Amino acid sequence: MKTVLVTGSNGLLGQKLTDLYLQNLETKLIATGRGINRHPIKQGYTYAEMDITNPQQVQQVIEKYHPNCIIHTAAMTNVDACELDHEACVLQNITAVENVVKIAKIVNAHLIHLSTDFIFDGTSGPYKEDATPNPLSFYGDSKLQAEQIVMNGSNNWAIARTVLVYGLVADMSRSNIVLWAKHALENKKPIKVVDDQYRTPTLAEDLAMGCRLLEQHEAKGIYNISGKDYMNIYELVSRVAKYFGYEMDIVTKVNSHTLSQPAIRPPVTGFDISKAMKELGYNPHSFEEGIEIVQKQFEKFTESKAT
Repeated sequence: MKTVLVTGSNGLLGQKLTDLYLQNLETKLIATGRGINRHPIKQGYTYAEMDITNPQQVQQVIEKYHPNCIIHTAAMTNVDACELDHEACVLQNITAVENVVKIAKIVNAHLIHLSTDFIFDGTSGPYKEDATPNPLSFYGDSKLQAEQIVMNGSNNWAIARTVLVYGLVADMSRSNIVLWAKHALENKKPIKVVDDQYRTPTLAEDLAMGCRLLEQHEAKGIYNISGKDYMNIYELVSRVAKYFGYEMDIVTKVNSHTLSQPAIRPPVTGFDISKAMKELGYNPHSFEEGIEIVQKQFEKFTESKAT
């Protein structure tokens, strides 16, 4: 039986990977994260506490379970927090990757590493896998350095680059763009939304499936794993509003230069996912299908809390 170890299993993608592997009885899942297990289902897989910034713990856990594949999702992903706290960003996004890469090589595991569109400067998106990176933020630079560590330190690796992940789990550590937009529209909370940043937003379930396909195919190299619908952030919010029947009167259209954010965002990213579709059979949902999936989950969580 194949063993897959996931880092960051308490995060949005990590929990979606647990959901996905719980459906596959032919694979043994080792879910790892910092602190206690936050996934509502505790059976059918093994959970182990593992702080990726602790090299001794990383070595102990990975050598204990000796996985065939490691899906490394854990990272510091708050772009502004990374800009304001370089030390924490380096520790979680660079040093931690060195820890995982070192032990993955020792146990000869296939390493799948999660990366981001923020390694690009946003001047010529949507991007293909062979585009030249040029990060604008400390976060983007940390993720580019992590990619280089993976490429240079691993014999058997794949990098899954993604864009603007959204979704819902029972125990959320932080919000995301679709949940933020829905909450603001529903509660008529005035928001400013940029119309000069273009992305291919990614449903968390699709990203999990992309990682699973990379694992199944034992794929090597860089793959773009994102949504297929290309839009700016204002359009994204308007499509959320249209789906739920909300008015857009509380939304003010602005450009990025009017926002006082610590980190610079690349204006035009998004990904060309034709390689993943052709080689892996990756087939993501449309944006509206993704919203529908999130809404059904929200209704399910609401019902369970009521009972």
